[in-house]
Formats: sequence, C-alpha cells, structure tokens
Amino acid sequence: MLRVVMAVLALAWTAAFAQAALAETPKRVTVSGEIVDTWCYISEIMYGEGTAHHQCAVWCAVGGIPVSIKDANGDVFIILRIEDRDPVDNPRVVKIQSHQVTAHGDLYERDGVRYLVVTQVADDKGVVNLTHEEYGIQPFGE
Repeated sequence: MLRVVMAVLALAWTAAFAQAALAETPKRVTVSGEIVDTWCYISEIMYGEGTAHHQCAVWCAVGGIPVSIKDANGDVFIILRIEDRDPVDNPRVVKIQSHQVTAHGDLYERDGVRYLVVTQVADDKGVVNLTHEEYGIQPFGE
C-alpha cells in the first residue's frame, strides 16, 4: 500500500513539475495604442473607442470590466495589472480610459489571447479620438 501511495505522489509531483515547466516565460514588450473598454470593444457597442465611448468605458472599468490596449494593427492586449497596483482596484485604469498610451510591460500569450502586465505607462497622450463623427455614430439620432 505504501508503494502505491508513493507512486501516486511521485506521479502527481512529476505532473505538477511538468506543468510548471510548460508555463510560458513573459516577453518584455512596448505597446502603443488606445486604452479600450474590452467588453464594449468586443461587442461593438459604440465601437468602444475614443470619446465616442469614454464615459461608458470609465463606468465599465469601475465596475470591474477588464480594459485592454488596442494597437494600430488592431491587436488587443488585455491588461492584467498596471504598475504593481491591485488589478481589481486600479484607479489608474479609470484615469486613462480612452487615452492613447505607450506602455512597457510583460506579455503573456495563451490560447491565442494576449495578456499584458504593464510595468510603466511611458507616454500618455490623452484622448486622441475626439468625436462621435469619427465613428459615424450619432447618439440619440441626428
């Protein structure tokens, strides 16, 4: 019986060690783009960009919806954390919603999803996309 228990424990330890070895090492990257409200960007509610969607993006971030950086190529990086702050209570995210930023960080990729742990917001140009007309959107009619 002891041999069976030892064999099971050895197998479990080996499996756990192998899984840890498969975990991807992050890549150091610099990403430039707009901070977007992930839910509204994916669902295309008001296109989730710029001032056409700024206030809703703030509300979503406060409500716990993840935010992302969308770069000029259309690649989206889900932000897990900004500058060593708690990802659940991150007032920095709210303050930079819809801003055009350049961020340095660690990129993790898994199952085709890009995750970014931002170590520094190196440049913040503020809100660059200024009008609803840029997106062909006229809230509440013409």
